[in-house]
Amino acid sequence: MPRSSHAATRARSAARRQLMQALYQWQLADQPWQDVYQQFVVQPEFGHADGEYFREALMQIAGSRDELDQELGRYAEITPAQLDPVEHAILFLGLWELMHRPDVPYRVVINESVELAKRFGATDGHRFVNAVLDRASRIHRAPERGAA
Repeated sequence: MPRSSHAATRARSAARRQLMQALYQWQLADQPWQDVYQQFVVQPEFGHADGEYFREALMQIAGSRDELDQELGRYAEITPAQLDPVEHAILFLGLWELMHRPDVPYRVVINESVELAKRFGATDGHRFVNAVLDRASRIHRAPERGAA
């Protein structure tokens, strides 16, 4: 992988880590996304993230919370209101990527989400995240998965 492509991949992964944390905070503090954004862009580690991706994702996820929760309800056995805020944040991001970012392969979406759940979530949260996003990818990425 060329260095620039590798750096872009690392920056996108860093953006996802920070997005998970920002979405967690956004849920708990019930702040406007712009306030959460301003808190994150001043942190030193934000310099390693894909800032444009972070801003776009945070803005769009915050603006489509009800739609994303309704979609989550289709694929999860647990209602969105009962989800742990960490897993909820990861699922917001993963589902948004599956639905709105066809440039990101579905396997990357699931893998990155599972890794975030392993790092930040409950003991078996990564299994739940994997199952929910796998089900969602069968609908939102059917052609990519080779389904008719």
